[in-house]
Amino acid sequence: MRIEHNFDLSSLNTFRMKVRCACYVEYDSVDELTALDWDSLPRPLKHIGAGSNLLFTGDFPGTVLHSAIRYIKYVDLGLDEVPVMVGAGTTWDEVVENTCRNGIWGAENLSLIPGETGAAAVQNIGAYGVEFKDIVSGVVCFDLIEKRKCKFTTAECRYGYRESMFKEADGRYIVTSVLLRLSRKPRPRLEYKGLEGIDASSPASVREAVIKIRRTKLPDPAEKGSAGSFFKNPVVSALEFARIIDAAGGETVPHYILDGGFIKVPAAWLIDRCGFKGEREGGAAVYEKQPLVIVNDSGDASPADILELERRIVAGVRERFGVSLQPEVEHII
Repeated sequence: MRIEHNFDLSSLNTFRMKVRCACYVEYDSVDELTALDWDSLPRPLKHIGAGSNLLFTGDFPGTVLHSAIRYIKYVDLGLDEVPVMVGAGTTWDEVVENTCRNGIWGAENLSLIPGETGAAAVQNIGAYGVEFKDIVSGVVCFDLIEKRKCKFTTAECRYGYRESMFKEADGRYIVTSVLLRLSRKPRPRLEYKGLEGIDASSPASVREAVIKIRRTKLPDPAEKGSAGSFFKNPVVSALEFARIIDAAGGETVPHYILDGGFIKVPAAWLIDRCGFKGEREGGAAVYEKQPLVIVNDSGDASPADILELERRIVAGVRERFGVSLQPEVEHII
């Protein structure tokens, strides 16, 4: 176990915010979590993965915890369905690359999403028509209140669009491992725009196509700090969608019809139509190739720069389209 005080978090958040925490704890096992002297740790407690979906708005006064539980284990039952056990600290794209290389279907559409597996379970990551909930059959956690291991089925996780029970539990549960439900039998998901007509002869070929698409739209976190998609795509009623159409001035509005008559509208399109692509605030900017992404363009953007640019985007979209954008990126105060 590693415990450090007044710890620099710059390398543990993909926005590259220059912030510190009072205490940092990295653990290698559930046993280490159980044995940890919790009462001695500065409050509040915050568990993070690779820091790829969060924004530290300043120095954190409490304790940041991070998992170093890393493994990928296949359970060979000789069936088409392939259970795969994954440690929460395993980089998510390492999991996808490994399963695709072994000819296992299910995770390929989720290629190149940054972050770790535990965070994927909390966030219910999704891309190109597939969400984490579609391929997970169970999540193992450490309960911070009862100080013991517990397990949840997919249904108990109450997954929604970038939502889960773990977010509602306000940090009570630390994900330590997940059980994925993948397949040897081909089951490509190619309904999403951009994937039509690609080589779907193997999960590796689908992964290659997804990576190619993502790299044309999103910045490499290793080269330019960001947290990926900053805003959620708004889900609106038919009446609200009609208002968006009116505000668009006759332009066709891209959208996806959901169950219950609701409609999902791409936040990137709304932001772009409000003229924010390439907009700057201090060292922060709206990414030129994908307006859904805010980047630390200068390398030394402050949290205040990011927050002010977010405020301006939200206000601009609300003024023109009457839609209140919600951040997908978690703000840690």
